Amino acid sequence: MEIRNPEQLSPEILLGIVNEKLRLNCPDKQALLYELGLEEQTLDNKLQGFEYDALSNQYRSR
Repeated sequence: MEIRNPEQLSPEILLGIVNEKLRLNCPDKQALLYELGLEEQTLDNKLQGFEYDALSNQYRSR
């Protein structure tokens, strides 16, 4: 699934897409950022209230 302008999506929709990409395509957060073409700060700001868990390779509620 290709996403255009991920920073314009609602946080809930973006969270679902991000976690699906992490589960199926991206072995870690850096690969995800590269695939989405986003800076880490931009993604983290958009997903406030969630944090990346490297062990499960998913964003989770804080």
